[in-house]
Amino acid sequence: MNVSLYQAAAAMNAHARVQDLITQNLAMSGVPAARRWETSIATVPGGYASGAPQVPGHQFHIPRVMVGTNFSQGELTPSESPTDVAIDGPAFFEVQLPDGTLAYTRRGQFHIDAQGYLVTYQGHRVMGLNGPIQLDPSTSAPVTITPEGRILQGQEPRGQLRLVEFNDPRRLRPLPGGVFLAQDPALIARPATQSRVLQGTQEASNISPLHEMASLITTLRLFEANQRVLQAQDERMGRIIAELGNPG
Repeated sequence: MNVSLYQAAAAMNAHARVQDLITQNLAMSGVPAARRWETSIATVPGGYASGAPQVPGHQFHIPRVMVGTNFSQGELTPSESPTDVAIDGPAFFEVQLPDGTLAYTRRGQFHIDAQGYLVTYQGHRVMGLNGPIQLDPSTSAPVTITPEGRILQGQEPRGQLRLVEFNDPRRLRPLPGGVFLAQDPALIARPATQSRVLQGTQEASNISPLHEMASLITTLRLFEANQRVLQAQDERMGRIIAELGNPG
């Protein structure tokens, strides 16, 4: 077994995966409240080289990509819609998926549907302390959302946004559209105490296109370096085989 070939090929595969995630980050950089994919390279045991003792300490290792979500807050910018809200702090909005599952999002681009429910841009119902929040779609009374998340339509209370903070948001499972599921048993959800709601505000993504482009260039160079290693090892093996085949 040629260990160098395996390691170089595994490194190329890892850096190709990183390039894909950087591309996704660039595509999502303009999406409100989008969260950045973060990557790191770890090593895992790959086996034993030919002829090496099969004992601890003699295994060779290959690179593996570790992926996580960066939950740092994005920039808060004004919006013209009174149902657009942003969270200043680490909390999440709780929403209800079509199958009834509760999920969590930072993207507060809300609107009122035909039935009067406050829903996300995807149509998921926004949850309050006592269930989905419903307003009166037949009235033109202004909607007010307080920093605590209380919702009033004119002077009529309509509910309070359910804001949730987690002990370790990195354990949330991401879904398309900036929605997360809290399925990890190690996650602890608590009512928000370190966050406030800002009406008429949107949260931008926490992705810097400039940083992603610099990372992409670095990753491409690493991919090319491992590609040269692979080619050099292949050529070396070719020469060895040719010499063995022509001993004279």
